[in-house]
Amino acid sequence: MIRHTDALSIGQVSEATGLSVHALRFFEREGLFLRPIPRSAGGRRLYALSDVEWLILCNRLRDSGMPIADLRRFAELVRSGPGNEPERLALLEEHERAVEARIAELNASLAVIHAKVVTYRGHLRDGTVAGVWAPAPSP
Repeated sequence: MIRHTDALSIGQVSEATGLSVHALRFFEREGLFLRPIPRSAGGRRLYALSDVEWLILCNRLRDSGMPIADLRRFAELVRSGPGNEPERLALLEEHERAVEARIAELNASLAVIHAKVVTYRGHLRDGTVAGVWAPAPSP
């Protein structure tokens, strides 16, 4: 049990994780915490350092594009304790493949953009930029 002196407020957790207070409440409503968040006698949420560490991981997974449903499933698996590690690993590997595919797509886009940057730099350097992809005049 967390003592009030060890507990972190929702504002402190927001600051530590970079998540808004609204996002923290959303995570709680969606069942993304590993434990029910206890409350003080006054109704304030009492977070532990382990909650912050978990939220940082969840936030990174969300930032990398993991759907809420997958994050919820991952939280359910972790919450249920030992014995389901192969399922957790499969979920993470699937997400890893999706992130790698997105990175490959971004790298392909970056290559096209970089080629255009090189082209424009060359035209600007050589004074031949006039007419490069200039729209045709309207009739």
